Formats: sequence, structure tokens, C-alpha cells
Amino acid sequence: MSEPLVYLNDRFVPASQAKLNIYDLGLVLGATLTEMTRTFRHRPFRAEEHVARLYRSLKFSGIAPSLGPKEMLARTNELAEANAQFLDPDGDLGIVIFVTPGENSLYAGSAGSAGPLRPTVCIHSFPLRFEMWRHLFMEGAHVVTPSIRHIPPQCVEPKMKHRSRLHWWLADRQSQAVDPRAITLLLDLDGNVTECAGSNFVIVKGRTIVSPSPRNILHGISLQTVKELAPQIGMEFVERDFQPYDVVNADEAWLTTTPYCMTPCTRINTTSIGDGKPGPWFRKMIAAWSGIAGLDIEAQVLEGASS
Repeated sequence: MSEPLVYLNDRFVPASQAKLNIYDLGLVLGATLTEMTRTFRHRPFRAEEHVARLYRSLKFSGIAPSLGPKEMLARTNELAEANAQFLDPDGDLGIVIFVTPGENSLYAGSAGSAGPLRPTVCIHSFPLRFEMWRHLFMEGAHVVTPSIRHIPPQCVEPKMKHRSRLHWWLADRQSQAVDPRAITLLLDLDGNVTECAGSNFVIVKGRTIVSPSPRNILHGISLQTVKELAPQIGMEFVERDFQPYDVVNADEAWLTTTPYCMTPCTRINTTSIGDGKPGPWFRKMIAAWSGIAGLDIEAQVLEGASS
């Protein structure tokens, strides 16, 4: 095999041959459900949970792909094994699954009356480019809260991971005008902290990790990992509304996400959080996470190979 494989509509094809039709409703309407996992030492991490969440989203959306959860998980593992050969020994993969309702050739702008649809299913991977995130571990993330607000849960159910994300694109334009490296943190209509485009956001006060209300966010698999590890390092995990005021006055803040697991957040809207440096609780949590991953996560980002 001379190039990575992509699983597309019931078969594996070389990545250069994986194409979507212009009438696919994932393009026409942005109607795409998705998940992303990563490997540690070339083996997918918590892929079963990502696939299970995907199928909950699909059921809610009325999309029924041709393969079930067990088959989706099997194809994901096969893809990881096949594409790992293109990595250096210290590299790892990001693995993306996405499902759309399929192609609607009757009328490209129609959200309904499409006739019978055959869902599009795709699984693909890419090398994790650790150099993209090294500054986050060295300096900490800078989050910015733009004027654009989080889509209310009354409009789109936040338990689904989807790609209807034009609002994130617009929000990032505002955030990056403040700082080109800023990460957008959206507030809800009442000014409560919600989440970032590709990560959950928590604060630390004392020995307590505070996560935003679950009604307002996608409860990430990485966030769940932090919740599970909290008692092991002597911390409590709670869920409640909080505002930028609470972030500014927190001891620490973290982002949790699949590609790099978690990172400290040391600034919000140019104001330092805590002493403006990665904190001691972050060090304890990333060490605990490294224990279950079977490698030093921070060292991999700071020093590891990317492809």
C-alpha cells in the first residue's frame, strides 16, 4: 500500500480516490454527524465510546447507515492498523468518522422531499501534528469570548457532535483578531461559559473541577476521562453554570480534547488566570491521564514525532 486508506461507503479506497458527490447533504446542508478518536501507540483510545455516541446522534437525527456499531468499530480499528504503517514509531493518528444523510440529486437546496437516501459513511485518519500544540503546553491557551453566542440547546441538541459550524468560523475570526493564536470560548445567551470549537472547558477552584452545565455542551469523551480521573488525584468534579468572571478568578483552567487530551488555559480575554502559568493540578491530571494512555502525553506533544 503506497498511501493511507479511507473507508467510504462500504469499502476501503486509497485516500486520493475518496470523493464526495456535490449533491451530498453533508455539503448542501451541513448535515453531518461526526466523531474523532486518536491512537496511543497506534491503538485507538476509547473508540467504543465515540462510536456509541455517534449512533445515539444518528438515531436522534433519523439517519440509519448500512453498518451497525460493531461493524463501525471494526472498520475503525482496521483503518488504524492499516494507516499506522505511515507513522514514525513515536507518532499517532487522529481518526475521524462522519455520516451524512446521503445524496439528494432531486433538488440541491432541499432539506426535505429528497426521496430514498443512502447515508454516506466515511472513516479517515491523519497524523497528529504535535508541533501545532506545543505552545499550549509551554505557555497555556488564551481563550477569547467573541460577540457570537453558542447555539441554544432549544435550537440544536448539544449532545450530538455535528459539523454545522459556520458560527464557529465567524466566532474564530473575531477571536483571532484579538490574538492570532486565540481559541474561541463561546458564551450562551445568558453569558454562561459553554465550550470551545473542538474542546470542552473547565475551571479549577481549590480542589474542585467545575464544568459548565451539561445541558449547554457536548459532554466530551476527554471530559469524561477527566471526570473519572478526578477522585484518583484528590479532586471533586461538579457541573454548574459559571461566567467569565469566575474564569478570571479561578486557580486554573483547562481545555480537554481528543488530539492532545488536555492543556492548561492561562489567559481569558488577555487577562491572566491564576499566576498565568500551567498549574499544579494540571500536572497531576496529565500525569494520571498519561498513566492510562501508556505514554507521557506532554512529552509526546513537546518532543514526539508527528508523522
